[in-house]
Amino acid sequence: MFFSCFSSLSSRHLPVHILSLSRARVRAMSTRTYRDAVDHLNSLQSNAATLEAVRASGGRLSEFAIPEMVEYLGRIGYSTSDLNKLNVIHITGTKGKGSTSAFTDAIIRRARADWKVGLYTSPHLVAVRERIRVNGAPISEELFTKYFFEVWDRLKANTKTANPQTPLMPGYFRFITLLAYHTFLELKVDATVLEVGVGGRYDSTNIVPKPIVTGITALGLDHTAILGKTLKEIAWQKAGIFKEGVPALSVEQPEEGMTVLKEQAEQVKASEFIAVPELPALSKLKLGLAGSHQYQNATLAVHLAKKFLNLRTGENFEEDLPATFVEGLQSTKWPGRCQTVTDPAHEKTTWFLDGAHTLESLNCCMQWFVSPDAALRSTGDFEKRSRVLVFNCTNGRSGNSFLGAMLSRAAELLKTHGRSEDAGALFDQVVFCANVTYADGGFKGDLTTLAIPESDLAHLKTQHDLADAWSALVPSFPKENIHVLPSIEHAVNVVRKVGEGEKAVDVLVVGSLHLVGGVIEVAGLSHVAL
Repeated sequence: MFFSCFSSLSSRHLPVHILSLSRARVRAMSTRTYRDAVDHLNSLQSNAATLEAVRASGGRLSEFAIPEMVEYLGRIGYSTSDLNKLNVIHITGTKGKGSTSAFTDAIIRRARADWKVGLYTSPHLVAVRERIRVNGAPISEELFTKYFFEVWDRLKANTKTANPQTPLMPGYFRFITLLAYHTFLELKVDATVLEVGVGGRYDSTNIVPKPIVTGITALGLDHTAILGKTLKEIAWQKAGIFKEGVPALSVEQPEEGMTVLKEQAEQVKASEFIAVPELPALSKLKLGLAGSHQYQNATLAVHLAKKFLNLRTGENFEEDLPATFVEGLQSTKWPGRCQTVTDPAHEKTTWFLDGAHTLESLNCCMQWFVSPDAALRSTGDFEKRSRVLVFNCTNGRSGNSFLGAMLSRAAELLKTHGRSEDAGALFDQVVFCANVTYADGGFKGDLTTLAIPESDLAHLKTQHDLADAWSALVPSFPKENIHVLPSIEHAVNVVRKVGEGEKAVDVLVVGSLHLVGGVIEVAGLSHVAL
């Protein structure tokens, strides 16, 4: 039967014109490849001009986000109530939401080994499939392609929209979110850890009517053009994931943010609001993710998992940290976040990868890097290693404040660890490169981005601004050791050149997850880093 791709949905869920797909069309589906799926997906990206329009609107376009997302969901044959079957743990926050999601996923998989657990996160590092995981692994290229075109074809076949202003096809993130919903429903997962993309209130993930539990990680200032310029405004956006009758959990927050979270939880009639307490036993564990900031994320994950399992299974936990929880926390992997990778082809080169891109997360990154766990791991060898910084930040972020904060934190930490060097001497070479994958100006398909303004890319304005900021912050730094480069491949080539010397090389890659993913791809680190 050639309607097998819709077999999980009864015909009453699907419009007649979807059910009348021709045999030829279905045969064509079987010949379409993962490469085709990625190309189709990339066609949905917003270009830099569109993104700037959204920023200029002050987020006013967001008010249409939820009704439009619900409409798209209906066009692929689902209602929002279908999403309740996914048994969702919904997680947002400014920093740590991805790590908290990874911890939560790992705990639940260990606690209930018989379950099928879905994990939806963003962005991806190397392959878009990383965003949709089942039992810890990205779905295969075959499954991604199958489910991708099922969603794509339903949207193309059902072109009737309730609002004439709704775009016929959803944007990139909306589409992947729809694909995640479809995938998890098709695979009949027992639990779903759902990470918000941006904000919460108007995010594409926020159409699940009744998650099992919601959680908020540390709040800070990011995406301010869309979410607001104060912690109160941002807290209001994040608290938008709270639902009536659903527990709302949060880590400790600054008072102005916490007040808003409590008010919003009360307003929507959440079943309870909990500022999660610390777990003393946690501090004795070596977590699967590096960095002292991960203990706060792990604390929230433990409380979310306990609440979820109690509500789903009736299980009560007497211990702070049950053995299965410990196993989950210790086995958690989350590539590109405070990650140390030994280069498989260049044994003298060690990569330190962190996608930190806010002032708060960059502070955490430096705390990890300038420590005995990373750059200071062998005091006697500090002078025997060259250190390279590879950095980029998206257009509109303040590179000067980011680099200044990194250097200031590095200076404090060097002193704390008994080093006499000033922060400017921490790196021998600094590289500011665009997030273009290859030297010929091309992207790996999964890493294609249209969000960089062409004029910025042509003149490397952001990168030159970063170089100028570095020179102003560290006037004594040799100009010939500051590199402004058009691609990630160029940056990796600089690292390789440094590696030809006698010294071992430590490379800190930071400022953008897109940059980190590109480095993993170009430097050939995928099979050891992912």
